[in-house]
Amino acid sequence: MLSPERCIGCRTCELVCSFNKTKAFNPKCSRVTVISYDEAAISVPIMCMQCEDPSCMKVCPTSAIMKADDGTAVIDEKKCIGCKFCISACPLGNITFSPIERKIVKCDLCGGEPGCAEFCPSGAIEFREAAPNTLNRKRVIAEKFKELFGEVIA
Repeated sequence: MLSPERCIGCRTCELVCSFNKTKAFNPKCSRVTVISYDEAAISVPIMCMQCEDPSCMKVCPTSAIMKADDGTAVIDEKKCIGCKFCISACPLGNITFSPIERKIVKCDLCGGEPGCAEFCPSGAIEFREAAPNTLNRKRVIAEKFKELFGEVIA
């Protein structure tokens, strides 16, 4: 669960994520990105929202993106051909191509133990089992991000 209003912009989540995934402290390898809006004096952690009906999964020509047993959208690297359709399909921009790893990457919740949530000093990123009210909140947050990024891009 994301609580952007709590984010202090420390980027600990990016460092922990990159180290968990690549054994290097390199934010370019992180599956979470902190975007700072200096004019508004806020920072927002951006990561895969684990959509109920993921657009990335729908457009994948090789079915490399699938739902795991726990509901997490994951990428099967053996099936992925790197076409990047999933990057274009994600309305929130939460799938990227890692130039260092040379593959498509996204948050997979670290198998249920996301380090970003564990080490977030302000509680802006939390990992909890999804309850109906949590899912509704995720949808509201996702829509706000979608509107915000639409305004930034336009």
